[in-house]
Amino acid sequence: MKKYINILTLIIVSVSMNAQTTNILDTIYANDTKNVALFFPEPIRQGITGSENFVFTYNREKEQYFGLLQAKQGKESNLLVINRNGAIFSYIVRYKALLSKLNYFIPMTSSIGNEKPKVKDSIQTETFEKKIDNSTYYYQKFCSYLLDRRQYLGRYTRRNSGVIMRLENIVFDKEELYFVIQIRNNSTLDYDLNFLNLSVETRQKGKKKSLQRLYIEPIFKHHLPSKIVVNETVRFIYVMPKFSLSNDRRVVLELNEKDGERNIEMKVSHKYINNPN
Repeated sequence: MKKYINILTLIIVSVSMNAQTTNILDTIYANDTKNVALFFPEPIRQGITGSENFVFTYNREKEQYFGLLQAKQGKESNLLVINRNGAIFSYIVRYKALLSKLNYFIPMTSSIGNEKPKVKDSIQTETFEKKIDNSTYYYQKFCSYLLDRRQYLGRYTRRNSGVIMRLENIVFDKEELYFVIQIRNNSTLDYDLNFLNLSVETRQKGKKKSLQRLYIEPIFKHHLPSKIVVNETVRFIYVMPKFSLSNDRRVVLELNEKDGERNIEMKVSHKYINNPN
């Protein structure tokens, strides 16, 4: 029995060290004439005391939120409790003949850590970041390929005061749509780009016709300029999540000039969205 208790004590010390707590552990007092109740924020999965003169009882068959602590006179020990969600709580336990507190309501902030290894979280984060890096690298390479390819839709061109916007191509690849866009500044003033938004517009039929627009956030923007100087032509790409449109919907590209009024709006039929190159 003593060998078993010593092993439990080592387990408690080991887990407490892995939790890397720097706070001084709170002390809970108990005796052999009263039950001291501990209420936890999550059901108790496991409770261990480091000495046989302390007994912590809880429902082992059906997880409950509270456990009962009793103690016989002797040296102090420690109590380790693990909740269902893996949260770890650790306390110093001492015998005291006269108790001033019989109920402890323990908040989640008192947890010293979680039994789930942090290394696992780090690996998951690293994998997620690597996946993002790989996606960005692929977008960059495929966008460069499309800009070199120079394939044109042929009909979508809009202009305002010497500024010309052209939708060169719409390409589907994997799970994304690539919008290849060209802007030419034939005016006598530089063009400061405020934003270029892509929205889906729904045309409501009936006596009272109305339009509703839903903005779609690009996944990636390739070579989007902030300024287009006089006589300059720029080409860039918006990578959008894959989508398709019904007959009553269309895409709207809104080019907006910063501190200016040379704004351009281009409406693209659902046919070109549903049949990309």
